[in-house]
Amino acid sequence: MSLLTVARDLQRRKARERSGRFVAEGVRTVEELLDSTLTIHGVLASESAGHTPRGAALLDRAHDAGVEVLVVNEREFVSAADTDAPQGVLAVATIPEFTLAALPATGVRLLVLDALQDPGNVGTILRTAAAFDVSATIALPGTVDLWNAKVVRSAMGSQFVHPTLFCTTDALASFLSERTIPLWGADAAGTPVSEVRVPAEWALAVGNEGAGLSPATQLLVADTVALPISAAVESLNVAVATGILLFALR
Repeated sequence: MSLLTVARDLQRRKARERSGRFVAEGVRTVEELLDSTLTIHGVLASESAGHTPRGAALLDRAHDAGVEVLVVNEREFVSAADTDAPQGVLAVATIPEFTLAALPATGVRLLVLDALQDPGNVGTILRTAAAFDVSATIALPGTVDLWNAKVVRSAMGSQFVHPTLFCTTDALASFLSERTIPLWGADAAGTPVSEVRVPAEWALAVGNEGAGLSPATQLLVADTVALPISAAVESLNVAVATGILLFALR
């Protein structure tokens, strides 16, 4: 199967899950991918990609790293790209494997995404989690695919270094119980985060943009935390709120 065909196929979540591969699109994202330790299977470039100094340097880097570079015409590239105005370069790479068992024995700090749907929000959250040294981000059922091209682009390479995994609610519950790690839920009615005594290990669950935490996750929550905001504002964007909470808990 050609790299072009593979890239097109990986637009589907089932194909990503079946193959264990994903697409990183855009010059900046592919640069970050080349800087990482992930296995890169190939770089797909449009005929115009090498016309800029940065694009040409990127393709040279891929060649020097022994990565296959396939140049296709503009129409073919657009058929494999996820963006409306593609930058002419994308790469296919292996999704890194990570499990709860791989977490460190002490000092674990987890972020749990409970059915978050917006790829842009999720990508921004992953980038923020990496910035504040969260041990791993866990996606519960109903959450957008963390290796969706839009998520990868919004995360700006954070997933290449920040551990992420999909997990069932039951598996998360077992892990937290075994490790005696408290799960806090982000909730407007919770205790102001500034008043919370932060333990050495914790997990923070943030819920769906509209519905909040699911009933199944609420059953696992030991307490809820909130950001006190002006009464003139109904709520904050989930990515913004998560970033502030992670900063407060760091």
